[in-house]
Amino acid sequence: MALRKAHRYLGIILGLQFIMWTVSGMYFSWTDIDEIHGDQFKNLNFEPGKQKALVSPSTLEVSEGINYLELRVIDEQPYYWVNKNMLYNAHTGAPKATISEEEALSVASSYMQDELQVASVASIAEAGDHHEYREKMLPAYVISYEGDEQLKAYVSMKDGKFQTVRHRDWRIFDFLWMTHTMDYEGRDNFNTTVLRAFSLLGLITVLSGFILWYISSPTVRKLKKRIKVRS
Repeated sequence: MALRKAHRYLGIILGLQFIMWTVSGMYFSWTDIDEIHGDQFKNLNFEPGKQKALVSPSTLEVSEGINYLELRVIDEQPYYWVNKNMLYNAHTGAPKATISEEEALSVASSYMQDELQVASVASIAEAGDHHEYREKMLPAYVISYEGDEQLKAYVSMKDGKFQTVRHRDWRIFDFLWMTHTMDYEGRDNFNTTVLRAFSLLGLITVLSGFILWYISSPTVRKLKKRIKVRS
């Protein structure tokens, strides 16, 4: 029967993806999203110290004017982050093109737990669609910590901002999220052609299964016979 054969092959083709949907869904429901975000490694009580004797932003040499302003503290020194483009020392008004490795370590130490030990510091200038630091400001410093969690903190060079942390469980979550959404590039697109196709084929497989059950069910056949006899 053609329907039975189609159902069997659809089951084979879609079976692995159904397993991944189930496994990833179970993982998501059994994990704490705050732990996936790495909150257990962060100093969540950190607050930058109060700053005094700051120059007025109006004195900064910004030719195009200021339409965005944020105060940053980098290695205990205040800086203005202006127009999402340039740092200016908030005491002197001097521009700052990038932060140093030592300053990045200072920023990271403020946002991370004190007991964590730095293993190495590197820099990255680009991050592809599959990189764990994708879609964030580049270039950036990558601060790796000792331990089995393969923990890394990212601090962007241009604005001195503590960006994010990545660790083993986050990477597992990220991989499973990719298989769940079937967006094998950016992870978060729920409108991919592959996902739509598999969803439609999955519905067809389930419906064909109900039809096959109806056709081959002894209970249904008995019921049909009873109705036929009564009529």
